[in-house]
Amino acid sequence: MTLPRWLAESDHLAHAHHRPARAGRAVAWPDWVSAPVREAFAARGIDRPWAHQIAAAQAAVEGRHVALATGTASGKSLAFLLPVLASGLDGVVAAAARVERSGAASGLRVAARPSALYLAPTKALAHDQVRSCEALGLKGWRVSTLDGDSDPDERRFAREFAHYVLTNPDMLHRSILPHHARYARLLGGLTHVVVDEAHRYKGLFGAHVAAVLRRLRRLAHHYGAHPAFVCASATVSAPEAVASALIGSDEVVAITDDAAPRPALDVALLKPTPSLTETTAALLAAFARDGQALAFTTSRVQAELVAMRAKELAADPATIAAYRGGYLADDRRAIEAALSSGRLRGVASTNALELGIDIAGMDAVVTAGFPGTLAAFWQQAGRAGRAGREAVAVLAAREDPLDAYLVEHPSLIFDAPVERTIVPTDNPFVLGPHLCAAAQERPLTEADARWFGPDTVALAERLTTQGALRRRPLGWFWTHPVRAVDSIDLRSSQGKAVEVVDDATGRVIGQVDPGAADRTLHPEAVYVHQGETWLVDRLDLTDKVALVHRADPAYFTQPQTLAGVRILRTERSRPLGLGTVHAGTVELSGRVVGYLRRDAETGEVWDSTPLEFPERLMTTRATWWTLPDRAIGALDLDLVDLPGAIHAAEHTAIGLLPAFVPCDRWDIGGLSSPLHPDTGMTTVFVHDGLPGGSGIADRGFALAETWWAATLDRLRTCPCADGCPACVVSPKCGNGNQPLDKAGAAAVLGALVETSARCGVLP
Repeated sequence: MTLPRWLAESDHLAHAHHRPARAGRAVAWPDWVSAPVREAFAARGIDRPWAHQIAAAQAAVEGRHVALATGTASGKSLAFLLPVLASGLDGVVAAAARVERSGAASGLRVAARPSALYLAPTKALAHDQVRSCEALGLKGWRVSTLDGDSDPDERRFAREFAHYVLTNPDMLHRSILPHHARYARLLGGLTHVVVDEAHRYKGLFGAHVAAVLRRLRRLAHHYGAHPAFVCASATVSAPEAVASALIGSDEVVAITDDAAPRPALDVALLKPTPSLTETTAALLAAFARDGQALAFTTSRVQAELVAMRAKELAADPATIAAYRGGYLADDRRAIEAALSSGRLRGVASTNALELGIDIAGMDAVVTAGFPGTLAAFWQQAGRAGRAGREAVAVLAAREDPLDAYLVEHPSLIFDAPVERTIVPTDNPFVLGPHLCAAAQERPLTEADARWFGPDTVALAERLTTQGALRRRPLGWFWTHPVRAVDSIDLRSSQGKAVEVVDDATGRVIGQVDPGAADRTLHPEAVYVHQGETWLVDRLDLTDKVALVHRADPAYFTQPQTLAGVRILRTERSRPLGLGTVHAGTVELSGRVVGYLRRDAETGEVWDSTPLEFPERLMTTRATWWTLPDRAIGALDLDLVDLPGAIHAAEHTAIGLLPAFVPCDRWDIGGLSSPLHPDTGMTTVFVHDGLPGGSGIADRGFALAETWWAATLDRLRTCPCADGCPACVVSPKCGNGNQPLDKAGAAAVLGALVETSARCGVLP
């Protein structure tokens, strides 16, 4: 499929880019790849591997840690399967002995009872890999999944017999490592650990996974294994640094020269439209008529709404579906199977399908709103053309400062390198609980700094002072009756998910992160699931359950929140124009105080209803700037308009920060105050949205001059008169986007940016 005429001639098309096809570079199989393995791949149409596949496999076979970062559909699975197969197939010990006797230099690494682990961020990806492994038809090679859906027999098989166990970080964290004695066979035989989709492990989630992998290496070492790690990823900047941060080793080989063939791809950038949902649904339905298409959305609600509208536009509504996190296992598997078989022609999905599920034949991919990073965008676009045919990828811009900016500057998409993934491994809010978990698994000693880093001893002493650990001659111990891991949630740090239950039948229809429950499952909230709308009757945060009933309201609900920021520690400061920019640690306070009902078609506010929920407190990282009274007084700005001016500046800056730092606008938040009690001045904060911080705000501080200059440019170049979603209106504002003053925001930022430029601060 090439760019269709109806899209090429559309008034909404801002830019079209053609990426030509590329031929592949194949090489011969190495001698250490056995004949059965070669024959198995040949039966699947792979007569010779690509050069990067063998480069990565050879390094892993030799026992080196590998960071494999090549494009989507470049065959990374084969690259990490080869060393796993070399170690796990029957007869490999004898093969290794022959290699050693012959003096060959292949460096084949073999355990007495070899095993390997595969870790994926989603269950779906692990199950997809199992299907690929089973399709090889290799006799004697035992493959097993191990996740929350596994029954007792499957778990026993994985523990005692499997050569290759496919699981996820959550299962490793909660089940395998705490019960390591039961998994001694698996851990003691580890030759390789595959960390697939490694670029997904960023921010707080990445920090948690890095701690889990260090706990894994520590226990594997205890049982006599020293596995080589293969971190596979879509193209990222400095992949060896990402892998090094995740596994805790500086000795990582980077393989980045992609030798796989690549089909031609037409990429279209669309200008913002009044309704992104309507635009995305229309594109999905149109592409599904002529082929098979995916539409990636930035939220679960949007995925449901796009699918609902696309069904209305499609010739056969049964061929369109939604897919997102929160679905039950059987629902997920049914949708995946229908998409793989071609029964489904179009699917609206969150990034749950962005990960490398092997779905061939995607003729088109629509990305509804920039997904936060170039890496994520190209990962999504890479789903198109996997079968070797020409394909189309569309970025449909939303009315948002970042999207509007990128559409107007396409070189930032097509010419800029992808962002570096940030893994804040030194976050004590993350590492501390994992040290407790490690101490329960085995007593923690000073020698464990080799796994957990130079802050291990100091942090263990602090945990002892707090009563979390107890110091004894043999090390630090966990002495509490509860499991340490049960206090750690890798993905949200908020605990057990809230179950959404149909009040009429008692059926669990979905799950919601408890950190978002008061915003999305408050009484009378509209909850959307698989194209159906429900109204919430009751939310019980103690029992983690929300009762709902089916309804079809003509409105949707939006929570209203009251937020505050208290500065705990200012660590860095420097002049910024007439003001000062800072970075440090802050405490956020937030409380849901009500909700708005908004018209489902127009977004118009119907009414507001108050709510009472407890206040939430969170310590995180922030960057903020201050302007003294004399600078404010010099502006041509009425002081009555100052709150709206700095509120608008905050919104635009948050919307643009992902253009400079790898993040999504939903990963960050902000607050503006004409007179903040901790500074005594006009202050605008931008903070990380996760406990302990994730490095985003600190990078914003480092790039403050460039970032705030781009914010001023967006305010001045947006063609609207008084502010719009492409500049100052935010979709996540807890105050209903009131007050906002676009002209005032430009005036205030002029005191920061233009004065800095005159002083020679800007490059």
